[in-house]
Amino acid sequence: MNEKQEKLAASLLKAVGGKDNVNTVTHCMTRLRFNLKDKSIPDKNEIKQISGVLGIIEAGGQFQIIIGQTVNETYEYLCRMGNFTNEDNSISEKPKEKITAKYIGNSILNALAGCLTPLIPVMIAASMFKMVVAIFGPQMLGIIKEGTNLYTLLTFVGDAGFYFFPVMIGYTTAKKFGATPVLGIFLGAILIHPTFITMAAQHTPFSVFGIPCTPQNYASSVLPALLSVWILSYVEKFFNKHITPSLRTVFAPTLSIAVMLPVSLCILSPAGGFLGNYICKGLLGLGDYAGFIAVAIIAALWEFLVMSGMHLLMITTLIMVFSQNGSESMVSPAGAVASIATAGMVLGAALRIRNKEQKGLAWGYFVASLIGGVTEPGLYGVGIRYKKTFRGLIAGGFAGGLYAGLTKTTAHAMVPVASLLGLTGFAGGPVSDIVNGCIACGIGFAVAAVVTYFFGFNKDDPALLSAEEKKDK
Repeated sequence: MNEKQEKLAASLLKAVGGKDNVNTVTHCMTRLRFNLKDKSIPDKNEIKQISGVLGIIEAGGQFQIIIGQTVNETYEYLCRMGNFTNEDNSISEKPKEKITAKYIGNSILNALAGCLTPLIPVMIAASMFKMVVAIFGPQMLGIIKEGTNLYTLLTFVGDAGFYFFPVMIGYTTAKKFGATPVLGIFLGAILIHPTFITMAAQHTPFSVFGIPCTPQNYASSVLPALLSVWILSYVEKFFNKHITPSLRTVFAPTLSIAVMLPVSLCILSPAGGFLGNYICKGLLGLGDYAGFIAVAIIAALWEFLVMSGMHLLMITTLIMVFSQNGSESMVSPAGAVASIATAGMVLGAALRIRNKEQKGLAWGYFVASLIGGVTEPGLYGVGIRYKKTFRGLIAGGFAGGLYAGLTKTTAHAMVPVASLLGLTGFAGGPVSDIVNGCIACGIGFAVAAVVTYFFGFNKDDPALLSAEEKKDK
């Protein structure tokens, strides 16, 4: 496996134009994300033929190559070959581009991906602890009693993953925009200091260097820290550039934070909190206008958002909604249904395909999707490859989402995985939610599999012929 990933990394680095054509390279759970100097160099068709490549996406200003579950190993070899490092894989300054609406949109998506994707492991771990409390605690099975040490431990560990979001986002945002990571952490920590939170709870009048400030509780928030550290990156660079090296170590970080205190506490953080609240209210109010049909539509189209990278906007909103309300009944159920429907689509294809090699790949995609929680191999290896198989995915997503919308199924924990573990997100509230959540996902899975099997292929598709039948033709 190591030799295979090493060879893949070498082939990809060459295909994108070598390390001299790479500004930055990062990765998420399944994709290598390149920021390239010259985007015209890579030959997409050539890259798609490389063994181990599942697909290619250009989104958020990035050239993204989908690898699947071995992306970590491939990324490590890539870093060694290109002399990139995990701390800062920037080779050179990004080339200037003409500022257009598309450029601004891509930059926002790129920024969100860089700041939020590294937090996925924390969200998964925290959600798992909260899930255990929800299922085995007094609300459901009653195995873990309220007030016991285990109950208390699991509860505060699960809550910590979301409560300290400003600190963690301070770190990831600093890395994304080139600020000193510990300063990003420091600025995020200031937002949730107990003194500041106490002033917010007691509505204590306060000012920062004479500038009026309205203290707020920014625990579990996303945008206040993200916006603040983004501006910090420019402030710190300014002081690093203009302060003599002999004084820079002491005064650059000190002055950077001093400047950011009024900017963050009086302007950016309140603005981020205000914007976050209205984004949350907008998403939660969507059902008032579109009703149950909205869940069905989102579920039918969710995986196409994943392929385009636009799902990051939804995930950002979900983080804010769960942080503030602790539950959500629109996007989370739709995403869970769509993920399981993807596995259904792949199962239908695996049962229908007769070509031995393609059938084996389809079964592998099925396991990766349903158990491993990685839908992209199925989306590209089956959906993009055969095209009509998307009929099953859309039908399954819509049917399952429709049921979830009609029953007002609510998710009580954000579990950002696309496997069967995603069903645990429905635990923590009424038992009806986890029952209806499982039924909705089951409907999506079954409908996707059946529609894909019967309507997902052209009758003369070579994949439907066995080796013997091909020879006869």
